[in-house]
Amino acid sequence: MKARLIRNIIFDFGGVICNIDISITERAFVELGIRQFDKEYSVTDRDNFFGSFETGKITPQQFRDTMARYFDKPVTGKEIDTAWNALLQDIPASRIALLRTLANHYRLFLLSNTNEIHFLKYLKELQEVHGVSGFEDLFEKAYFSHQIGLRKPFREVFDFVVADAGLNRAETLFIDDSVQHVEGAREAGLQAYHLREGESITDLFSTEMQFLRKR
Repeated sequence: MKARLIRNIIFDFGGVICNIDISITERAFVELGIRQFDKEYSVTDRDNFFGSFETGKITPQQFRDTMARYFDKPVTGKEIDTAWNALLQDIPASRIALLRTLANHYRLFLLSNTNEIHFLKYLKELQEVHGVSGFEDLFEKAYFSHQIGLRKPFREVFDFVVADAGLNRAETLFIDDSVQHVEGAREAGLQAYHLREGESITDLFSTEMQFLRKR
């Protein structure tokens, strides 16, 4: 990392700060009796049902009611929420500690494609497991797709964050585990890093931390 060339860092959430495994949700829905979930679910199709949920165009209850139609038997809203949230795994304490350290040296932001059901689930974990009252404790500002109506990898979401936060694109690093999101950030003029499978931001910034401790 070239610390002196970066003043701002924008983090993705799922797969970067919070561990996720979409296959767990796929299995959970199959066990509940859903039909062809793997064919219906797409994280890259902007205009599909899930994309609409991620941009706040449909409510959590509308999401549950629509999902319920795909099951072979009656299911409750709680069962749908539990299966839907199953992909959200742990938020390692080491990553929380890293963010707190980085915040002393950089302006930190969060940009996440998410939905209200997932948001409430991991907010609860931050509060109950890590004692973090909210995202404002870790970031200068957090941007969630279901709240701002925009989602990655499309240019308008990066332009929105840059304008809202008053960022210099050339001095801003975006980190995401999705290559198409990284490409979108680069097209918007940001520096961007693709966090590959098996990599962690704690490893990514290990050398950086040594540098910062000496400053």
